[in-house]
This record gives sequence, structure tokens and C-alpha cells, in this order.
Amino acid sequence: MAEKVLVTGGAGYIGSHTVLELLEAGYSPVVIDNFHNAFRGGGSMPESLRRVQELTGRAVEFEEMDILDQAALQRLFKKHSFVAVIHFAGLKAVGESVQKPLDYYRVNLTGTIQLLEIMRAHGVKNLVFSSSATVYGNPQYLPLDEAHPTGGCTNPYGKSKFFIEEMIRDLCQADKTWNAVLLRYFNPTGAHASGCIGEDPQGIPNNLMPYVSQVAIGRREALNVFGNDYDTEDGTGVRDYIHVVDLAKGHIAALRKLKEQCGCRIYNLGTGTGYSVLQMVQAMEKASGKKIPYKVVARREGDVAACYANPSLAHEELGWTAALGLDRMCEDLWRWQKQNPSGFGAQA
Repeated sequence: MAEKVLVTGGAGYIGSHTVLELLEAGYSPVVIDNFHNAFRGGGSMPESLRRVQELTGRAVEFEEMDILDQAALQRLFKKHSFVAVIHFAGLKAVGESVQKPLDYYRVNLTGTIQLLEIMRAHGVKNLVFSSSATVYGNPQYLPLDEAHPTGGCTNPYGKSKFFIEEMIRDLCQADKTWNAVLLRYFNPTGAHASGCIGEDPQGIPNNLMPYVSQVAIGRREALNVFGNDYDTEDGTGVRDYIHVVDLAKGHIAALRKLKEQCGCRIYNLGTGTGYSVLQMVQAMEKASGKKIPYKVVARREGDVAACYANPSLAHEELGWTAALGLDRMCEDLWRWQKQNPSGFGAQA
């Protein structure tokens, strides 16, 4: 019998790619999502997961559910016997978190506390949590390793991730039967090689690459480059972009780690290489064969000049390394964008 893994927020960008990898690795994922960052196809199944089923030829068990709905979560844990939980569900826009801090704290913190309590009540004490490099705040040194101080976060989104990390750490400290792997993501981009699933931001994209690809396809006129006076090679912000398929595979490696009764472990998931905004634009121009017009505007508050990972701990302890480089990220992103010019909505 395949092991059941609960995936919260599993219909979103990273979640759907991870569900695909879980199926490929022989797990039986049960997915919950409230459609906050997922497109509703025809019927009750999110379009992203319908396509994952098509790609894998395997069924995905899905229930529409909000992480804040305690009664529904209780029923779910009574119905299934999970070996582990991968927790993606949460609000995730940095800018919006500054405008709506209470929403972010309610969903991300209360949602996680309720999930942990129900997990504990049902004896499910294995967790993979999607954290973020935002917990590092302004880098004191680069590349960022897991020992870099955390908590100097500049926005409620980053703070919520930091608080959740601390809660999980404290829980593992208090009860040695808990095992948790906290994965600090850098900047996911790209899409599955089929071009069938990818990132489909609602409204104006918050992240660079979906915006760049929408400019390339003609959905938007020009890219705004927020500042070109940073202390970087070309003056634009430098980030560690990681292919979403590599990131998804990191979650499979994390599940394997839980089997070792590992306690609480923390890993960066990044490539270790930083690319600037202009380098990313050039790479996308190459992949798409399109010119990508941009204009330089004022810096965004809270943006750091450069941020990239030291991913060696994940390599040593999880046996995981990012394998897909910049060209693949852009080629796969472009294939997804070209096949789905309006995201999931058009074909559904």
C-alpha cells in the first residue's frame, strides 16, 4: 500500500509540481487547497491537479478545504492515515503582507498551529514545511548558509515564516517523537518540462519571472526594474533562481530524511548562484526569441541588493542538488507560457 502524504496548498505552483513528484516516487498524496492560488477547472478538481493526473496517469485525491477549518481537518485526519504532512498552505505575497498583516498572521500562524495540533492528536508527527529565504532578512554575508541569523525579516510574510520555523523547532525540542524538515526556498521559477503545469499568478505577478514571461508573450507592455543602483555587477538585484522541478524533488528528499527520525532539520533549497534582473531578462530573451522591453523605476522598499544560497548542507544530508540550470528554467517557463498564454484559465 502506497504511503499517504497530506499536501496542504497542493494545488498551487510549488505544490502541484511536488504532488507530481510524489506520484512519480510512489507515494499516495492527499491534497487540500482552498483555491486562493489555484484555478478551478471544470468540476471540483483544481486544473493544475487535473493535469498532474493526466501527466502521471494516476489519481490524485483532492478535497477543497481551508487550513483554518478545524472541523474539516479533523474529519480528514480521521479518514486517512498519513505518514507525513507537507505544508504549503499560506498567503505568500510580500507586498500584500505589508498592507494586510493580520490576514497573514491569521492564515499562516493560526492555520499552522491548528494543523500541528490536529497532527499531534492523530499521532502524525512528521512534517515538511515550506519556509523561505526571507527569514534571513538583510544578508549579513553571502552565500547564505543555514547558520546565518534569522528573524531580521522586513515584512509580515517573512516574519510569519520565521515564527512558524520557531514554533516547529520548539515543538521538536519539547517532544522528541516529532520530526520536521524546514525547507528555505530561494526563488522558484520554470515549469514542468511538458509545459502542462506552471506558475499562474492571479492578477499582476509579484515575482520577476512570471512578469518577464508575460511581457515576452505580449500580455504586458514592459517590465519594471526596481532600481539599478544596487551594489551589484549591473546595479540590479541579484537572486538565486531555482527550477521548480528541482525544488519539488527536494521535498521527496526531505520525506526520506524524516524516516531517519531526524528531529528538526533546516535546509536551503537554492542553486548557490545569483543572477541579476538584467541577466534573467537576457536569458528569457534567448529562450523566447522575443525582445523584452523594460524601464528602470525606483527601488522597492525592503528589497535587498543580493541574496543567494549556500546549498551544500542539503547536498550532504539530503543527497539533493539543483540539477537544472538557467537556460532550462527559461526554456521550460517559456514553453508553459506559450502553451498557456492566459495561464490555466484558457483551456479549462
